[in-house]
Amino acid sequence: MHSFLHHPSYPLPLPIAHRGYSAHYPENTMAAFSAAVDLGYKCLETDVHATADGRLVAFHDPDLNRVASVDGRIDTMKWDDLKKIKVKGKEPIPLFEEVLSSWPDIRFIIDPKEDSATKPLYDVLVANDAWDRVCVGSFSDRRLAWIRNEAGSKLCTSMGPREVFRLRFSSWGIPLGGYGANCVQAPLRDRGVRILDRSFINKAHSYGFPVQAWTINDIETMGKLLDLGIDAIMSDEAELMKKFFQKRGIWRD
Repeated sequence: MHSFLHHPSYPLPLPIAHRGYSAHYPENTMAAFSAAVDLGYKCLETDVHATADGRLVAFHDPDLNRVASVDGRIDTMKWDDLKKIKVKGKEPIPLFEEVLSSWPDIRFIIDPKEDSATKPLYDVLVANDAWDRVCVGSFSDRRLAWIRNEAGSKLCTSMGPREVFRLRFSSWGIPLGGYGANCVQAPLRDRGVRILDRSFINKAHSYGFPVQAWTINDIETMGKLLDLGIDAIMSDEAELMKKFFQKRGIWRD
């Protein structure tokens, strides 16, 4: 098991703040991350994009319209211009390196959202020697293959879409094999197919893969997943999940 996965809550399930405490603060901002850390979260999820001049920022969308009401794409703007823009009119867009260095004891799940973000992400991980603190996941099998090839075994990665579906078929008794990941990150359903059920989680565990669920914002679903043996849950509702984990006796301060 990769050292990243021996997190402070291990072997208890790990609560992960999705984009920080994004239900109540502008997502992927220092305010959202800080609020989650103040609640006691030891692991945060974020997304990264690269600017036109190669700076890596914590941001989900390729463009600024949804969360900043500004026209324009991240990858066409230079950092000096982008840093003046406020998410929801309140919080600046942070550099990922600033996020990483602000909380040296916090682990991060990171999703490079575009091909252009993959090498800058790798460079930041090298510069900060952050291998034990980071797990990279992506909807792109190609991006995962590139960063795995560059980083080797020192980087923790989750399964890409093809690997998740191979594991889903294996759980149905159709073994396909071929995994380069250290863990699984998956939603309840993907493209109309149920993913997170008992057979899928059990099959992942039989191969030694912890399973992390995203993005779960209600306690009923959290409870069902915990009963199935899920290893981690990502949620926008950081305070709600903390209270539920405390009620279950699985929150570790």
